[in-house]
Amino acid sequence: MPHSAEHRALRELQVFGRQLVRHWESLSRRLSGPEAGVLAAGAADARALLTDAGALMVARDVPADRAASFAGRVVSARPSSPDGMLERNQALRHALLDVQHVVTLLGYLAALAGARGDDELRAFCAAGEERLAVHERALRDAIVALGGRPDEAVAPAVASAAGRAGQRVAASVGALGEWMDRRAVERRGQG
Repeated sequence: MPHSAEHRALRELQVFGRQLVRHWESLSRRLSGPEAGVLAAGAADARALLTDAGALMVARDVPADRAASFAGRVVSARPSSPDGMLERNQALRHALLDVQHVVTLLGYLAALAGARGDDELRAFCAAGEERLAVHERALRDAIVALGGRPDEAVAPAVASAAGRAGQRVAASVGALGEWMDRRAVERRGQG
């Protein structure tokens, strides 16, 4: 029988893994360019990992569907800003938080299972951590590369009228922040 910490972490894997799958699938359909392929591949691997994790949970008498459904409505590994309100770089960096959370959780679960002597679960979690870390690195690399294309980086994440409007609002808020920063620097220089 899994330790309570392991039980909770397995439920969290279902919650945050499902969020990763939903968010990455949705964002991959809404984006163009190389990042869309990275997101689609990561979502597919995460979905397969969750299916396999579900079987391991059943074998250990760890139910998660009801708790995961509830928790998935109230918790998130990333800020709650909708992608349609974000610049492309921001939406991708928020998506990176999804996979970073799950990769870290898998490493934690591997250590918990190892401490209990459950070599099957430990090996599964360690392999899942490695598998999703590939997608984590690929998305991070794509985000860093996007920095070399600043016009594309600040384009709306979602190419629709609503996405463009949301990005204009976000850019206006950012410009206001920049203005406030300049004013604070000017005041310090005068004081």
